[in-house]
Amino acid sequence: MVIAVFVSSCSQILLKRAADKKYNSKLAEYLNWHVIFAYGLFGLAALTNMYVLRHIPLSLAPILESTGYIFIVILGLLFLREKLNKKQIIGMLLIVTGIIIFSIGG
Repeated sequence: MVIAVFVSSCSQILLKRAADKKYNSKLAEYLNWHVIFAYGLFGLAALTNMYVLRHIPLSLAPILESTGYIFIVILGLLFLREKLNKKQIIGMLLIVTGIIIFSIGG
C-alpha cells in the first residue's frame, strides 16, 4: 500500500509540474504527456489500493495513506525545488509520530 501511495504522490508531482508550464491552448494544457501519464499513474495507484484493501486491516489504511503527505514534500523538494518551511517539518513530524504510536499500539 505504501508503494501505491508513493505512486499516487508521484502522479501529483507530475500534475503540479504540468500546471507550472505555459501552454498555447487549453487542449495542449490537458493533453500533454505529463497530465496523461500522471492520471495513468493515479489510476494504477487507485487499482492497487482497492486490491490491497482486501488484504490488510482497514484500520491500517489511513495510517499508510498518511505517508503520502511526507512523499509529496520530499518529492517537491527533489523535483520542484520547493523550500521546506517550519509548518511542513512540524506536520511531517506529527505524521511520523502518529505512525509510530499506531505501530506500537497496534
